[in-house]
Amino acid sequence: MPHSFGYRARTRHMFKRGFKDHGPVKLSTFLINYHVGDIVDIKANAAQQKGMPHKYYHGRTGIVYNVTPSAVGVIVYKVVGNRYIEKRVNLRVEHVRHSKCRQEFLDRVKRNHEAHVEAKEKGVRVDLKRIPAQPREARTVASATGDNAPQTIVPVPYETTI
Repeated sequence: MPHSFGYRARTRHMFKRGFKDHGPVKLSTFLINYHVGDIVDIKANAAQQKGMPHKYYHGRTGIVYNVTPSAVGVIVYKVVGNRYIEKRVNLRVEHVRHSKCRQEFLDRVKRNHEAHVEAKEKGVRVDLKRIPAQPREARTVASATGDNAPQTIVPVPYETTI
């Protein structure tokens, strides 16, 4: 039989609820405030079929451009052929959550600012740049004197006892 091409075709595992996460949507979901410009992750919640994203947008990250009482408008960039198309999707708040993709950057900005203020008070210069992982430090193997005598390793001959 040929497979179907429906709106929710081949989403058996994609739209399923998490382990011990079935039932109605938690009320805390509706208490989260979204503002224009927020970065959000789109994750469809199968408990609410209204305002559900198409399967393409599940797992994508976008920017909020419109906020209504029960839904948000999100801009997502979709690759079509050799270009990016800006898609505007309207989703209920059950299907979006604030993205943590910028959290590490914001933490680093705060940490750098504190280090900069502290260095300015002391009158010293501090380097705030990130550096990639450096090569490991050199090591010296203990010499053959004393308890560290060299050992010759040879394979144990195979013996059959049949």
